[in-house]
Amino acid sequence: MLPLVIGHWEIIAIVVVILLLFGGKKIPELMKGLGKGVKSFKEGVNEVEKEIEDSSKDTPETKE
Repeated sequence: MLPLVIGHWEIIAIVVVILLLFGGKKIPELMKGLGKGVKSFKEGVNEVEKEIEDSSKDTPETKE
């Protein structure tokens, strides 16, 4: 199976379709929502990593 490769023309076609579907006025709102979602996801990942790190510090290490 061939790997998925997106070239310049495919990206341009996707942008044109998005503009046709949503219009120019809705694009900034969509990008703002997407940015908030990505930020929230990163905060969640960082919080989980911090909890894992804290729990590993609390757990006594066993030596064999």
